Amino acid sequence: MGIFGRKNDTATAVATLPVDPALAALTGDYTIDPAHSSIGFTVRHAMVTNVRGSFAAYEGALRLDGSDPAASSASIDVTIASIDTGIADRDGHLRSGDFFDAETFPLMTFRSSEAEQLGGDLYRITGDLTIKDVTRPLSIDLEFNGAATDVYGNERVGFEGSAEILRSEWGLTWNAALETGGVMVSDKVKLTFDISAIKNAA
Repeated sequence: MGIFGRKNDTATAVATLPVDPALAALTGDYTIDPAHSSIGFTVRHAMVTNVRGSFAAYEGALRLDGSDPAASSASIDVTIASIDTGIADRDGHLRSGDFFDAETFPLMTFRSSEAEQLGGDLYRITGDLTIKDVTRPLSIDLEFNGAATDVYGNERVGFEGSAEILRSEWGLTWNAALETGGVMVSDKVKLTFDISAIKNAA
């Protein structure tokens, strides 16, 4: 069952696609549930191992349109100061002007502009990622995990996905050279998303 629209060669083909009743029933506005979601990242440290972290505070919204799936959209605001890698000193450095400068730029944001079906339950959502004062395009590959009504009567949808960025393209350029060659922190960062969203009351 698809959420976002599959690209077609002609407008006629789009117009004649039948609407999946189960998909149409998901149409509506959703709020991301932070208690059952996670937004994380992985970065190579000292050329030999990975450091993993996450953001504890964020809010976001989805608009799912089952009758016109390509019109679906997503937005997320992440509080930079909530970064957590498990080491307080490292988190403080990441919040500082060497990296995110969380005091001056408190939010990292994503606003979607396009969504497409890649096949089956695999999708790609494209939009603008803003970190500090830099906005650049980002595509996130997602898998739709399904929809369900939880024990409290909430209608939920779930997605998980990932994307890779070069942090330098968003002005995150701090580094330190290693005596053995290479650098302390890799430029490439993997972002991960595990999202559960609750449908808003009509």
